[in-house]
Order: sequence, then structure tokens, then C-alpha cells
Amino acid sequence: MADSELSEELAAPPPLRHGQRDLTVGPIAMTLIAFALPTLGANVLQSLNGSINAIWIGNFLGEAALAATSNANIVMFLTFAAVFGLAMASTILIGQAMGRRDLDAAKRTLGTSFGMVALIGVVTAIIGYLAVPALLRALATPAAAYPLAVAYTRVIFLGLPFIFLNVLLSSAMRGVGDAMTPLKAMILNVAIDAGLNPFLIRGWGPFPEMGIAGSATASLVASVVTTGVLIAYLYRKRLPLALRGAEMHYLRPDWPLVRIIVGKGLPMGFQMVVLSLGMLLMIGLVNRQGVDTTAAYGAIGQLWGYIQMPALAISAGVSAMAAQNIGAGKWDRVERTAWAGSAINLGMTGTLVLLIYLTDRPLLGLFLTASSPAVPIAVHIHNLASWSFLLFGVSMVLGAAMRANGAVAVPLVILIFAMFPGRLGFAYGLLPSLGADALWWAFPFGSAISLVLTTLYFQYGGWRRLKMQEKAA
Repeated sequence: MADSELSEELAAPPPLRHGQRDLTVGPIAMTLIAFALPTLGANVLQSLNGSINAIWIGNFLGEAALAATSNANIVMFLTFAAVFGLAMASTILIGQAMGRRDLDAAKRTLGTSFGMVALIGVVTAIIGYLAVPALLRALATPAAAYPLAVAYTRVIFLGLPFIFLNVLLSSAMRGVGDAMTPLKAMILNVAIDAGLNPFLIRGWGPFPEMGIAGSATASLVASVVTTGVLIAYLYRKRLPLALRGAEMHYLRPDWPLVRIIVGKGLPMGFQMVVLSLGMLLMIGLVNRQGVDTTAAYGAIGQLWGYIQMPALAISAGVSAMAAQNIGAGKWDRVERTAWAGSAINLGMTGTLVLLIYLTDRPLLGLFLTASSPAVPIAVHIHNLASWSFLLFGVSMVLGAAMRANGAVAVPLVILIFAMFPGRLGFAYGLLPSLGADALWWAFPFGSAISLVLTTLYFQYGGWRRLKMQEKAA
């Protein structure tokens, strides 16, 4: 064999396994859409699952039980934020390793992440289970909801190790270009969780009547089964990340990798905390405008959850795609991926905003009665504020491309600045003169700040000079 032929054979990418997609070749826009759509489907299913479970609990157990789950969700969010960030950091490292054809580095990253997240999950479950009463009292959980919240939250804590591993494995599969397997896993999770809920709540058939603990148990069972199926799928399909033989020692912590994953992952997770804190402070301002405005804001907020889903899905796709191309040294594709993702986000999010504009009253009728005085207020909020998610979505997509090279500090600072001096500063400062409209105009104001600063950093900042992959090698 000639030397040139041997070099080409050694440089050739490894054959793709079931569901895997090489994100370093092919048309960028179509590849990104094909990768992002399954992620969007998984996000929609996750939201629908929460809504279905809330319907079961509200109808079978009443308002106190529904309030109990709301308080429990606040407690759980902070733990999810941290693990989400760790999973994202692992995904980026895996994507970069796959881009440079270093399968061993990808496996080392998954092994270290799996061992670390499993340990965090077990420790969090034990501490959380014991600390639930104190945590709920600190949140001033209403007395009627307190015992229900304790029962519900404790079972949810028991399932955390499996929930965390489910998030990690799904993210890791996206890192190697497989977005369909996480979607299938979410379909299975929703089918088990939503399907078991009424049986365990009410004790139908052979199942015990567990009340609100039954709803949490359904989520626990769904997480255990889905995590087991994902692990089995890795091996049955011989996917590239499956650890075999001597590779099982990768499950022990690789401390240089741990430092990178934690150092990059925690700021990513903290972004979720910043967003939630900003929304909590905004709700405080909204509540001062009266019950009708609060109801209107809650109803439009339900629709906003879906408006944001394209940006979340496209950002996940851009992050995985950019990471692989950074690993492969294809910086031209990184730039084009970021701008293609921004354009796709504008098209998808803009379409949703327009559809809601054309059908706002029927959609709001899902949450409010047609004669409710909150309906015209919700329509007004949508007209003033919903379009701002186009701007914020572009910021998310550009930020995802930069995170793929380990740039997490500056995007976090930009988010904090856009949220607090920006959005909330505008709302507080102009509330006396503009009234409630100051709250709604604050959304595009803060989003515009985020877009301008993120674009400037993307164009002129030093994020391209970071060396995350060499440190992880």
C-alpha cells in the first residue's frame, strides 16, 4: 500500500454507528435542522409530561397537592441547574473529541462524567431526603400543602441519581451527533410517567393507592427504566461511547477532566439560576399590578415556554455541531453554524410568535375563561413582549457556539448584566411613569442588550483562542 493511501486510511473518520451523525461535513443548515428537530420534540414532550402530571394531581388530589408540587419543583430546580451545566460541559468535550477523531478521549470524558454525576446524585439524594422538611419550611410552604410536599419531594430525591444520569447520557449522545436516541428515550419516559400517574395516585387495578407520592413514584420508575434502557442501548447498538473491558476504569475520576467539567459546567448551570431569579423578581413586580394582571402574565407565560423551545433546541444543536467542528479544526464551519442557527431560530421562533398573534384568544382560552378580564391584558403583553424572544434566541445560539470552545464566563456576565441592570432596572425605573407597560417593554430592552453584547463578543472577543480541548486531552 502506498504511503499516501495509508495516510488517507488513517485519517479517515471511523464508521458511523446507529443514529450517529458526523456534524463536521455536509450542508450546515439542513444538518442543523435535522439535528435540532428531535431535540425540539424531546423538549415539547418534557413540557407536556409536566402539564399532564399536573392535570392528574390537580384533578385527583386538589389545589393543596398542586401547590405542593410547585414548592417541590423550586427545590429541585437548583440541583438540576448544576447537573445540566456539568452535562453540557461533558457534551462539549465529547463533541470536540469526536471532531478530532479521538474516541478514547470521548470515552474518558463520558466515564469520568458518569462516575461523577452518579456520585453527586447519590449524595444529593441522601442529603435532600433528610433535609426536605427544613427546605420546605424555608420556602414558607403553606401549611395545607406542607405534608404533601414532603411526601412528594422525598420520593423525587430518591430518583435523582437516575434523573441525573438520564440527562447526562442524553446530552452525551447529542455530543456524538445522535439526537434521535434522546428523543426516543423521552418518549419512553413520558409514556411511563404520565401513564403510571393515575394508577399510582388512585390505586387502580393491582397498584396501591399512594396519593401524591404515587405521582413522584411514577416519575421515579420512569427515570430508572429510561436510564437502564439508554445504557442497554449503548451496548446493544455498539455505540462509540460504550465502555468495554479495561475502559471501565474510566469511571474512576480523572481529576484534570473533573476540574474542566466542573469549572466550565457550573457557570453554564448558573445561567439557569440567573434566569429563574430574574423571573422571580419580575413576578414580584407583576403581582403588584393586581390579580388580573398576574393571571394574564401566568397565561402568556405558558405560551412563552413553547416560544422559547426552538431556541433551546437549536442552541443544543449548535453547541454539539460547533464542538465537533472545533475539534476538527474547521473554524469556518463553526462561524457558519452559529449564523445558520441564528437564522433558523429567527424563522422558527418568528413563526410561533406570529401564530400566537393570529390565534391568541383561543390559545389563552386554554388557561382563562373567554370572559376573563385577564384575556385582553394577556393579549397586550404578547403584543409588546413576545417578539423579544427572537432577539434573546439569537443571543442563546451565538452563546452556544462560544460555549463549544469553553467560553462560559463572559456570556454569564452578559446575561447577568442584561437581566438585572437591563431588564429589571428598566422595569423598576420606568414603572412609575409607564405603569405596567414598563414591565412588558423591559423584555425587549433586556433582550436587545443581550443581543448587542453577545454579538460584539462573538465577533471581536477572544473566545476562539481558548484551549479547552488541549487541556482535556
